[in-house]
Amino acid sequence: MIHQDSLTRKLYAQDASLYQEVPQGVSFPEKLEDIQTLVKKAKIEKFSITARSAGTSLAGQTTGGGVIMDVSRYMTDILELDPKTKTAHVQPGVIRDTLNREAGKHQLLFGPDTATTNRCMIGGMIGNNSSGSFSIKYKTTREHTLEIEAVLSDGSTAVFKPLTSKELEAKKRQQNLEGHIYRSTLLLLEQNRELIGTSYPHKDIIRRNTGYALDKLLEMQPLNPKGRKFNLCELLCGSEGTLALTASAKLDLVSKDKHQLIVVPQFNSLEETMRAAVEIVNFEPAAVELVDHIIMDATKGNIEQRKNRFFLDGEPRYILITQFEGDDPEVLKQQAAEMATVLSKKGLGYSYPVISEPDNMNRVWNLRKAGLGLLMGLGKDGRSPSFCEDTAVRVQDLPEYVKEFRAILDKHDTNCVFYAHASVGELHLRPQIDINTEAGLQTMKIMAEEIADLVKKYNGSLSGEHGDGRVRAPYIRKILGDEMLPVLKQVKEIWDPEYIFNPGKIVDPKPIDKDLRFSPSYKKPEPETVFSWRKEGDFGSAMELCNGAGVCRKLAESGGTMCPSYMATKDEKDSTRGRANVFRQVFSGEDPHGYASEELREALDLCLSCKACKSECPANVDMGKMKAEFINGWHKENGPQLKEQFFANAGKLFPLASMTPALSNFFTSSTPGKWIFETVFGIDSRRDLPEFAPRSFHSLFKKHQKHGAINSDKKVVLFVDLFTNYNDPHIGMDAVQVLEKMGYEVIIPKAMETGRPQLSKGFLVEAKAIALDVLSEFGEYVEKGIPVIGIEPSEILTLRDEFLELCEEDRLPLANKLAELSYTFEEFIAQNKNSLPRSNTTQKVMLHGHCHAKALVGNEPTVEALESAGYQVQVLETGCCGMAGSFGYEKDHYEVSQDIGELVLFPALRKNQEDEICAPGFSCRHQVKDGMDREAVHPASLIARAIL
Repeated sequence: MIHQDSLTRKLYAQDASLYQEVPQGVSFPEKLEDIQTLVKKAKIEKFSITARSAGTSLAGQTTGGGVIMDVSRYMTDILELDPKTKTAHVQPGVIRDTLNREAGKHQLLFGPDTATTNRCMIGGMIGNNSSGSFSIKYKTTREHTLEIEAVLSDGSTAVFKPLTSKELEAKKRQQNLEGHIYRSTLLLLEQNRELIGTSYPHKDIIRRNTGYALDKLLEMQPLNPKGRKFNLCELLCGSEGTLALTASAKLDLVSKDKHQLIVVPQFNSLEETMRAAVEIVNFEPAAVELVDHIIMDATKGNIEQRKNRFFLDGEPRYILITQFEGDDPEVLKQQAAEMATVLSKKGLGYSYPVISEPDNMNRVWNLRKAGLGLLMGLGKDGRSPSFCEDTAVRVQDLPEYVKEFRAILDKHDTNCVFYAHASVGELHLRPQIDINTEAGLQTMKIMAEEIADLVKKYNGSLSGEHGDGRVRAPYIRKILGDEMLPVLKQVKEIWDPEYIFNPGKIVDPKPIDKDLRFSPSYKKPEPETVFSWRKEGDFGSAMELCNGAGVCRKLAESGGTMCPSYMATKDEKDSTRGRANVFRQVFSGEDPHGYASEELREALDLCLSCKACKSECPANVDMGKMKAEFINGWHKENGPQLKEQFFANAGKLFPLASMTPALSNFFTSSTPGKWIFETVFGIDSRRDLPEFAPRSFHSLFKKHQKHGAINSDKKVVLFVDLFTNYNDPHIGMDAVQVLEKMGYEVIIPKAMETGRPQLSKGFLVEAKAIALDVLSEFGEYVEKGIPVIGIEPSEILTLRDEFLELCEEDRLPLANKLAELSYTFEEFIAQNKNSLPRSNTTQKVMLHGHCHAKALVGNEPTVEALESAGYQVQVLETGCCGMAGSFGYEKDHYEVSQDIGELVLFPALRKNQEDEICAPGFSCRHQVKDGMDREAVHPASLIARAIL
């Protein structure tokens, strides 16, 4: 089946490259036979097929105007993993990290290690001949691909693998397309042996992907009698899906070394860094990765990556992340020490910290892997289009090559980001150019020519691992020479004479500036908004942040929270990237659909507004905020639904329901009540609505003020939200008692709303009015410097997040001060733990963190607060629970909500039936109750229990 609806076509119009090309349709094959059917249909109906897995390609090779074939949804099985032969047989949609989790159970590893390993897939790694940070040790995907089961351009199948001379002769005798491929390819190699040998990049360059890998075939029998067996897999690796479509592959696995150690030399200049890289490779490291000051500065503005800067000594301009691996940790320490000594004696670098603790090593690599996304989050002034970021030269040539590259930069008055694989002579060089301007576009085109000439001078490869695709294919002529172009074209036509497979990549490319996502003709979105969009500049700029790197496509097993609905559905429209791409397309152009777009409404339907993208997306895309702005505009165009108004009006409805709590609870739990709520308000009847307490918190606190409240010079404001006041007043009272035990006088404000329900349902005008009211009431607390503490994370963190975007300029100073004085309950306890009375408890607690808290604060304050009260805390790596405010209560979302819960949270709780469950979030506690029939407890209640 080919999906040809407008939304799906928009979702697949771009990858992580410069390009955007809306396809005719998208196909999601489930098995080899489906690929065959698609190819035969393409032959008859004359459309092209572009294979795609995660869609993280940087050269445009997974964009195309025909049918996109996405293997990532269904073809995701590890068919066999054999520890004895150290091989794995996989479908093309298997994620590299998924494979390595299974291989790791046998101390095995698939070596190539791209920055995208938590979402990139084997099919794409074969297409690009991916390598990554450890290529000095593990080389490329080509060296680890033993067999490929492929669908050929006539719909037939073939298995390509190493062949003996007898087997090769048998293949040549076959009277079918496979036989033709063997005969013609061998003849082509014989006829052009000398030309290929003199035209291709230097053999010392490990990562050379320019053109088709004909030079690798020349190393094999019978062309080289002493070479390895003839295997066309090596040609298919790096062919970008232009020759055949991968249905499965047999891969070589390697044994994992028992120990790893990282040294991070730090430098003040690029010149000494490049000289140091040449020295370091002599010590046989497994990886040497360059990160520059532009990326390191960008980590300061990213919530997730700020935590990973711990190893930096001051403000280095450049660092080389160097990893040693082996079976003897003492040998690794000796290697590291000797390397540092040599560098120090030669005046290369000023600091050489050693990191050996596994979690800290992971943090170092997470910072490195975030590089690309961080660059794309720098905004207009930091735009760095990926047109020359994949060049590779010999390591010993790096210092001079970089010197000449910088001369080109100076000539065009631009800066450049320098990062990536110094160990093998490949640096990802990304000049900062704004191609939205005519001058910027012309600069890119001129520089592309000049850089290709420079690469040729050093006999380098224009493409090291990201592929030729669309962006580098026009310059293959400069690297390989005019005579090689007809040879490459013959290769294409031997395999795919009708140009069905991914046309325009490697051979017969379009100009570099055709079908650009951003160009001088791009019309930036300029919609009216309620949010100020101060950090991004405007809403249109926010829509342009996503670069397509696809971090939001990682699965739950990779950790983190983003993007929970994608983790459950594996549908591109439910990823942050998919939504961002649709946003940009429906709001830009001459006649944008904007707030009236039904496609965007559909794409946003399963967005839980968890805010994980705000911290986990390297480009800092805040889809929850973007969704709120869009839904607000949608309401203006179409009017709100009754169920949206119901959830947004909790502040009006809860006081009424709490007047007769017993009657309200009876009605909402009864069969007729559930039917009415489902029919009228869309609340799933399988859900139990939270019960109203007999007495509200405010009522209980008034009584407490008369009989037990303390007066103190130390004062705090405790913000008690609607849910705490009417549903869980005991949590509020527990918080009061804990704070009073710490010596604080507790002030309870009148306000019980920060606009969270309104924000989640797109009522931004109402949310803005609430924000202004809160700012007015809290002005006196801010003036006196009194801390404001919140019980419900999503409510109190609104003061630090959306309030700063909802207020006008004249109220911004007050909003900023209030944000600085605002704390979650757990944050405040952690920061003032010395005032907490001692406790004798040693109880074990499992912590499920709240999504907003994890995005904006992290779990660390909650852990610290609970440990200060004596608890032993196990942090569950659970991502989102699936409830997300009202999301999980809605009939349309119930199944997805439960699916999200089943990703990690529910299984984790099933494994541990004994320990207490801690969940700061109101909706999280109710998801645990509904999904697992277990009670989760707020940190305030746990701490109160321990110290009172």
